[in-house]
Amino acid sequence: MSEKFQTVVIGGGPGGYVCAIRLSQLGIKTACIESRGTLGGTCLNVGCIPSKSLLNLSESYSRSKNFSKIGIEIGEIKLNLEKMMQNKNKAVTVLTKGVEFLFKKNKVSYFKGIGKFKTKNEIAVIDNNKNELIIETENVVICTGSEPMPLPGVNFDEENIVSSTGALSLKSVPKKMVIVGGGYIGLEMGSVWSRLGSEVHVIEFLDHITPGMDKEISNEFMKILKKQGINFHLETKVESITKSKNNVSINILDNNKNKKKIECNVVLVSVGRKPYTKNLNLNKVGIEVDKKGRVKVGKNFQTNISNIYAIGDVIEGPMLAHKAEEEGIAVAELIAGQSGHVNYNVIPGVIYTTPEVASIGKTEEELKKNNHSYKVGKFPFMANSRAKAIDEPEGFVKILADDKTDKVLGVHIIGPHAGEMIAEMAVAMEFGASSEDIARTCHAHPTFSEAIKEAALSVDKRPIHS
Repeated sequence: MSEKFQTVVIGGGPGGYVCAIRLSQLGIKTACIESRGTLGGTCLNVGCIPSKSLLNLSESYSRSKNFSKIGIEIGEIKLNLEKMMQNKNKAVTVLTKGVEFLFKKNKVSYFKGIGKFKTKNEIAVIDNNKNELIIETENVVICTGSEPMPLPGVNFDEENIVSSTGALSLKSVPKKMVIVGGGYIGLEMGSVWSRLGSEVHVIEFLDHITPGMDKEISNEFMKILKKQGINFHLETKVESITKSKNNVSINILDNNKNKKKIECNVVLVSVGRKPYTKNLNLNKVGIEVDKKGRVKVGKNFQTNISNIYAIGDVIEGPMLAHKAEEEGIAVAELIAGQSGHVNYNVIPGVIYTTPEVASIGKTEEELKKNNHSYKVGKFPFMANSRAKAIDEPEGFVKILADDKTDKVLGVHIIGPHAGEMIAEMAVAMEFGASSEDIARTCHAHPTFSEAIKEAALSVDKRPIHS
C-alpha cells in the first residue's frame, strides 16, 4: 500500500529541506526524498560548508606562521592535514544531523533513496537495496541541485583530476596544483591549498577572473591573490589533460597561439556546474527542459505540468544555496495559497577568500550596457580605522546609485568581512534605499561597516575620511 502526501519534495539540499520544513509549517503533509544518505545537499556535504571550514582553518594556519611579527611567540608551526580534515568533517556531520532533527521537529517525512516519477502524482523511492516504495502526492517540488561539469574527454578520478568534491578531501598537500577556471569555487579551493603550501596556477579562458563580477573589483581581487602567491594564466585555453601515475600534464594554448605544457600533481576542473536531473524520469511525465538541461518554470516555479514545481540549481539563475532557500520558501507559500515571492535583484554573492569579496545588484558594466545613468561612490579600507587597527587594509567598498533618483543599484565590496557587510546593503536595497539614506545612517565606530557609510557619502563627493 502506497503512502499519500499533499506535497513531495525531491532533493534534501538547501532549497529542498527549507521548502519541506516551510510546507509542513503551513499545515501541508510533506515528504522529502534524498538519495545522498544525509540531508543538506551539495552545499552542506561537499560544498559551501566544508569549503568554508577549510578556508577558515587554512587561514588560521597561514596567519599563525606570522604571529612572531605581531609579538606572539609560539614556536614551530606544523600542519596536521589529517586533523584539519577531521575538523572539517565534524562540522559537516553536526550540521547534517541538525537538519534531520529539524525534519523530526516539523513532522516532515524523510525517505532515503532515489526519487523518480512514475506519473505526475506518483513518485517511486528506490533505496540502497533496490526496494521500491510508491508515494502518492498532489504536488511535487523538484530540487535535486547540480553537479560539477567536466571538461570534454576528461573524467574525474577525484585523486589527481578532481572536482570541487575531491579538492575538499585531498590526502596530502600537492606540490603543484592547477585550477581550470577562474570562478568562485576554483579560487576558494586555490586559496586553501596555496595557504597550506601548494604552488597554485589558475587557467582562465577569459581576460579576467570571476566572470560576471564588477570588473574593478575583479581586477583588484586578482592583484591581491597574485601577492598571495597564486599564479594566473588568462586568455588561455586548455587543449588536453592527461594523467600518468601520480602526475598530470596539461596542454594549454594562450591568446598569442603559443602552446605550453604544465605538469602538476593535482588539477581541479572548476568550469561550472550543471543541473542534476538524472534518474528523475522527467521525460516520462513530459516535463520540459532547456538546452542546458535546466527545468523550465513559469513565474510561480510551475513546470509545464501544473502540479510539478522546480527550484534551485535545476532552474535558471545563479547556483547559490541562499537563492534556492528563498525559492523553497516562496514555492511552499504558493502551494499553500499564499503570495510567495523572490526578489532576484537583491541576491548577494560572496567569495570567502581572504579578503572576502561580496556583491549585490548591478555591476558597472551592466549599467553601461543598458545605458543607465549612474553615480559611483568608493571608499578604501586603507582609510578605515578598524581595518587599519587589525592590519587588514586591502580592498574597498563601491556603491552604484541612480544618477537622478539616488536609488542604490549595486554594491561591491572586497575587504575584511565583506560577506557579512553585504547584508546591510541587501536590506537597504530591498527597501529601495538611496545612497543618502545609507550616508545618514549612524554606523558604530570603529567598525568595518563605516566604510559603507563613507562610500555612500562618496557618491555625492563628500566622504569625511578620504
